[in-house]
Amino acid sequence: MGFRAVRAVLSGSVRLSSRALHQISAGLKVHVGKVVEFLSEPEKKTENKFPYINRELSWMDFNARVLEEAFNRRNPIMERMNFLGITESNLDEFFMVRVAGVQEQVESNYLVSDPSGLNPPQLLPLLSAKIHRFTEKLHSCLNRSLLPALKKLGIRFLRPEELDGPRQRYLADYFDKVLFPVLTPLAVDRSRPFPLLANKSLNIAVRLDRGGETYFAVVQVPSILPRFLQLPAEGSGQDFVLLEDIVVWKLEELFELNDIRSSCAFRITRNSDLDIDEDTEDLLSEIRKSIKMRKRGKPVRLELSRRHDRETEVFLKEMLEIGDDETYEISGPLDLTFCTRFCALPQFKSLRYRPIRSVYPPADFYGYDDIFKAIRERDRMVHHPYESFETVVDFVRTAAEDKNVLAIKQTLYRVSGHSPVVAALIRAAENGKQVTVLVELKARFDEENNLRWAKKLEQAGCHVIYGLVGLKIHCKILLVVRRDEDGIRRYVHLGTGNYNDSTAKIYTDLGLFTCR
Repeated sequence: MGFRAVRAVLSGSVRLSSRALHQISAGLKVHVGKVVEFLSEPEKKTENKFPYINRELSWMDFNARVLEEAFNRRNPIMERMNFLGITESNLDEFFMVRVAGVQEQVESNYLVSDPSGLNPPQLLPLLSAKIHRFTEKLHSCLNRSLLPALKKLGIRFLRPEELDGPRQRYLADYFDKVLFPVLTPLAVDRSRPFPLLANKSLNIAVRLDRGGETYFAVVQVPSILPRFLQLPAEGSGQDFVLLEDIVVWKLEELFELNDIRSSCAFRITRNSDLDIDEDTEDLLSEIRKSIKMRKRGKPVRLELSRRHDRETEVFLKEMLEIGDDETYEISGPLDLTFCTRFCALPQFKSLRYRPIRSVYPPADFYGYDDIFKAIRERDRMVHHPYESFETVVDFVRTAAEDKNVLAIKQTLYRVSGHSPVVAALIRAAENGKQVTVLVELKARFDEENNLRWAKKLEQAGCHVIYGLVGLKIHCKILLVVRRDEDGIRRYVHLGTGNYNDSTAKIYTDLGLFTCR
């Protein structure tokens, strides 16, 4: 009996025999009893044995979000190109560190599962499949979305074969005078081994025939030259040629005594994660040694132009000791990090977002000529990049020149190549201040830059600490010890971002000034 029928009986609108009522009553007791029993039971939760997401797979989802900005048509076209370059750069670093780490664990037969329940042998094929799909989408964004959109604006990437006579002569002249002198073809045969190719370098593999004998050669596309060359104007459009296309176009001039059977662009990515012995007595020497070893890191990825023959692919895989899962066939140009430099060309200013004009001085410091007085009155907050990072630089510069400042102590993780912060610290040491700087030498891919700054700081008389054993110092803190009229006071800056005047114009961070 349904609930409507039961309600009708209970309300008296329907009359039933005593026998029927007895049966209904017994049934209700059973059903009500079951309802009560159900309600009184604790809620049964579906248990997930591994409730976490794998770190590497999750990172790929993060980079996919960056790529979505390159697809997003609401963004200006050159901002989309920039996002594509960022996505590629992110993926390069991911291979050099994360993928390389998983590969090492598989090779060492490391079988411990992570919190997501995956061990390295289980993770690697999942990760490889995901990256292959992602790579297809990455290059599809350029070929099917961005390049057609650029073409509508009169901006084209052309091959030398597509050009008319005058423009081909322009390219030939560029090749003879600029490109040819820095090219070094490297033959590979029994007497000449496969060359040690630089990490992320762009190369051309050439299959040659000489006297009926087949052999291979490698030509590295010089990274010291711009990746793209703008052609002389024809009409209102702007045309460009990629450097590797010029090299391929002129291969016959590099191999005049040989028959060229095929050629293709390729690129390798090496394991670049530093293996540092934390128990070493000389961390500085250990870092330097590891940086040199990085250049010889094991190849972890081979990217090949889809326009290649089977013999060349087999040759490269054999020479680089790379398998199918680590090989990526690319439609279109390799190494899309050039998009970041391309979109920054001055003539494309109107195709980008207007640059942010950071407020200076920030609201919390407006009307104050004395930064120490402002901080003594109350805590001050700055929000970068909307408020200028120059306030932080001013703080260090003022401390360096202030006769009442006794000491400056600071941590440095990543700084720019021409850091005004480091320059101010050096100036402070020259002015007789006691300057102590903790320079984190293990800041990934900034190790060489930090080594250089650490040396300059030491030469200026600063006391330099090279990190701590077993820890990587990420905190951003600056302490200024000053003799005020009412005694010694400590002024502090705490930041969420690096003391890097370049990235501070891009990244969103907060900085707190206090003397509490």
